[in-house]
Amino acid sequence: MIEQYKTIFRGGQAEIVEKKSRFIAALRYVENEESAMEFVEQIKKQHWNARHHCWAYVIGERQEKVRCSDDGEPSGTAGKPMLDVLLGSGVCYAAAVVTRYFGGTLLGTGGLVRAYSRAVQEGLQACEIIERQYGALLFVQTDYNGLGKIQYLLGQQNIPIMDVIYGEGVDMKILLPVSLAEKLRADITEATSGKAEIHREEELYFAVKDKKILTGDALLAEEI
Repeated sequence: MIEQYKTIFRGGQAEIVEKKSRFIAALRYVENEESAMEFVEQIKKQHWNARHHCWAYVIGERQEKVRCSDDGEPSGTAGKPMLDVLLGSGVCYAAAVVTRYFGGTLLGTGGLVRAYSRAVQEGLQACEIIERQYGALLFVQTDYNGLGKIQYLLGQQNIPIMDVIYGEGVDMKILLPVSLAEKLRADITEATSGKAEIHREEELYFAVKDKKILTGDALLAEEI
């Protein structure tokens, strides 16, 4: 698993006009190639009377699956420039569709490349991008004397607490980047003189948005 990657949380739209041709970019998060093509078909139905629906997508934490289409524009003037913008931005699991309403004036190959590239660039700016991190979920049991010491450690390292249950002792759930997990375990053990019990529950992707930890379904992008 890659430790972190950028993706779209909330999709976005943008429109530019070049010599009376309208270029409408729509971008969103897609989980796989099938959902990417479903998004393309959705935009085609939405703009059924447009001349071109060019598209590109990037799938995988390492951007390993890519594909694009010029949809009738001269070869290499639309899909590839769109894909280059996605790859250059570093986003993963993202699809872009640019719908063109022809304005009657030919733009030439250079003009088309610039227009499709700029449409996707502005579409990306309209999106909300989040960074997903591969994390370890730790379950910590401690007494009340150890609680303050652990809270101090977490505060120093800016690590949020997912959940706390108070009873005879204190049960805590802590989610942090997997690369920091063993060091935190050692720090907690030292700070509590070995009295805290620490269990590594699972590993999963998470993101922090507006100081809230997002996991599971909460990570799924909101549609435009």
